[in-house]
Amino acid sequence: MRFKNLYLNNLISYCYTGIIPFIAVNTMPGIVTIQIVEDDEIISNLISVILEKKGYGVVGKAVTGEDAIMRAAEFMPDLVLMDINLAGVLDGITAARYIYSIFRIPVIFLTGQCDDTILSRAKVAEPYGFIIKPFNANEVVSNIEIALYNHNMRKRFYDKAALWDMKKIMAALEPVIITDIRGRIIFLNPYACRLLDVPEKEALVKPLKTVLILVNKQTGERISDPALDVIHDRIVVNYELNTVLVSLSNKKRYVALTARPVKDDKNEMIGVSVHIREKTPTEIKMAEKI
Repeated sequence: MRFKNLYLNNLISYCYTGIIPFIAVNTMPGIVTIQIVEDDEIISNLISVILEKKGYGVVGKAVTGEDAIMRAAEFMPDLVLMDINLAGVLDGITAARYIYSIFRIPVIFLTGQCDDTILSRAKVAEPYGFIIKPFNANEVVSNIEIALYNHNMRKRFYDKAALWDMKKIMAALEPVIITDIRGRIIFLNPYACRLLDVPEKEALVKPLKTVLILVNKQTGERISDPALDVIHDRIVVNYELNTVLVSLSNKKRYVALTARPVKDDKNEMIGVSVHIREKTPTEIKMAEKI
C-alpha cells in the first residue's frame, strides 16, 4: 500500500501542474513516441504524465505481453517501457524479445525487483536499460534519452533493420501471422483476422491450428499445422497445391501458404512467420485441370 501511495502522491503532484495523463493517441510527426506496457494503472498514468511533461508522445498502451506486441506493430513507437511482471499469457521479457527481434524497437524494463534469475532471463531480450521501482521522473527520462542515443548509434554501425516493413504488413491484403516457438499466435495483421473470421483478441496466444484450418482438396483430410512443422523440422514449409483454407465461419478459399522460421540476432529460432495468399480464379481453374 505504501508503494502505491508513493506513486499516487507523485501523480497528484504532477497533475497540479496542469498536465493531464492521456491514453494512447496518434501524435504529430517528429515527436518521439513511447509505448507503455504496465498493468498497474496508477504507475502507467504516472509515467504518461512524466513523458507528456517532457514532450514525448504516448502510443499503444498495453497491460499484457501479447497485446504489447500487437500495439507495437500497429504504432511502431520509438521505444517501449515494459514492465517485466504482466498479467496475461506472455510476460514482459518474452514480449520484449519479440518486439526487439522482429520490429527492432528498443525496450527498457520496469521492475520492482532485479535478482540474478530475472537478469539472466532479461539478457536474452537485449534490453536498453532497467528502471527499478519506485522511480522518479529524472530516472525515467535519463534512461529513455540514453536508450534512444544508443539505439541510433547501434543502427548506424550495425545492420539492425526490422525484419519486415510493418506498415506494409498491417495494410497488406494478404494474411501474415507470427507464432512463438510453441506455435501460439503472437501477431496477425488485420487481413488475417478478416480471412480467418476471427477477432484479434480471440486469436492471440492461441495455437495456430485452432484458427488456421487447412484441408487437402483431393483427400478432404486436414493438413498438419504448418507452424509446428517448421518448429519440428527447422525448415521452410510450402503448401501450394490442393490447399483449402476453411474459416471459422466455414467459408472455403483456395490458398497458397509459406511458413518459415523467425530468428533472432544469434540465429536462434524464436518463432514462425506464416504468409497466406488467396488464389485467383485463373489459378484455381488451372489447378483443376492438372
